[in-house]
Amino acid sequence: MRHLLAFENLALITTRQTKDCWGAFVSRLLIGHKAVAAFDINTVFPLYVRRNQPRKKLQLPAGTLMLFEPEPEGAVRVSTPNLDPTFIAEFARRVKLEWQESGPGDLKRTFGPEDVFHYLYAVLHSPAYRERYAEFLKIDFPRLPLPADAAPFLALRGLGRELVALHLLEAPALAGVNAGFPVAGANEVEKSFPKYVPEQQRVHINADQYFADVPPEVWDFRVGGYQVGEKWLKDRRGRSLDFNALTHYRQIVAALAETRRLMAALAAAAGGTAP
Repeated sequence: MRHLLAFENLALITTRQTKDCWGAFVSRLLIGHKAVAAFDINTVFPLYVRRNQPRKKLQLPAGTLMLFEPEPEGAVRVSTPNLDPTFIAEFARRVKLEWQESGPGDLKRTFGPEDVFHYLYAVLHSPAYRERYAEFLKIDFPRLPLPADAAPFLALRGLGRELVALHLLEAPALAGVNAGFPVAGANEVEKSFPKYVPEQQRVHINADQYFADVPPEVWDFRVGGYQVGEKWLKDRRGRSLDFNALTHYRQIVAALAETRRLMAALAAAAGGTAP
């Protein structure tokens, strides 16, 4: 995870073996080792890695905690895509675009690591992919089908880019989400809460206060072994939610609802990939 500390990056999080429902997620930050699976080891795949990073021994005061050693002043930073050259060569041949070593391409002449990442993320969220490879996903790392040509690549890359922005809570549409929390009070997530009332589509954090307009399918949505809308609140039992936390939760709800829509779109767009 040092590659997520040194510079702006993206990372795929998934499992090699799991007893939970299989899942994948994205992060720019350090993660806990059970980010997408409650019982199994999670693996982080950074999109870019720092090669030949200069290091030096530091004399630190006793008790100092360092997450990483800072680079010497003036050190040259070199990051490279964490993608196999043979895979990229075959990918480029199929989509008939020229490979570039960083960022997204213009998708008319070039494509880059971020385009591949977004394509990958879309494929891994395709319901058809998850159903077809369900047994394999329980026992090994996911395998990435290559696009047959440029058309499915471009379609899936676009959907994957939207998914990544949603899951990082960076999508512009999430910035204006209303907190949707109509009852004033202490805002404390009390013991034995949250509780969901499907008839009213409410998520109660205590007997009186609730988040409104949360559809059952959003409340039930899972990422790997976790029911997202429930877990976020359970982890905050005994705490009062400030305005930022209330808004953050509503953004999560909106992101999950949009994820469901995009996953439905993926079922049609994933038809042009090779086995």
